[in-house]
Amino acid sequence: MAKATLTIASKNYGSWSLRGWLLCKMSGIDFEEALVASDDPSTRAELLLLSPSFLVPCLTHDGVKIWDTLAIAEYLNEQKPDAGLLPKSRDARARCRSICGEMHSGFSNLRSALPMNLKARYPGFKVWAGAQADVDRITGIWRECLEQGKGPFLFGRLPCMADAMFAPVVTRFMTYDVQLDEACTTYCKAIMALPQMQEWIAAAKTEPDEVEELDVEF
Repeated sequence: MAKATLTIASKNYGSWSLRGWLLCKMSGIDFEEALVASDDPSTRAELLLLSPSFLVPCLTHDGVKIWDTLAIAEYLNEQKPDAGLLPKSRDARARCRSICGEMHSGFSNLRSALPMNLKARYPGFKVWAGAQADVDRITGIWRECLEQGKGPFLFGRLPCMADAMFAPVVTRFMTYDVQLDEACTTYCKAIMALPQMQEWIAAAKTEPDEVEELDVEF
């Protein structure tokens, strides 16, 4: 199988890039990274939420280009059906796709109020009401999935597509000191402990580039 290329933006700020990268790692596909400069228009569209259709991450494989994160997930599931990106049961697959779709298209208040920034920490950060509603919905999704799947991940023992989609939210909750119940705190710890997450975060912390609009004092 031909080696794939995943084009990504900043590892410190790029939540969609993280999702695409995690999906590739989870699938086991052989890929290399291509980093787009922070002043590239497609990169800034992703990082500053200036476009409803981002051009990064973009997976190029066997002559095919896929630049939507859900499409990347489905493509990788077709290429690597034994990787476990989707749960085995029909009902669980339907729930997984549903919450992935909700993450993909929703939670705009959370995105704007709590931008991803892996280098930053804001103890005691005040989450305003609109973003808190998104936090409540996300943690409700997590609790329901963890109860049904028995954890430690959203659909059971191993991470899947849904965990990749919600991983950047976990980092936001850590950055902005969002207070969580025991079940959600345990889930966040499981995500942050993944070797793939540790690899991404280590690289993000060495990243020299900054996006001034996102590197602000709250």
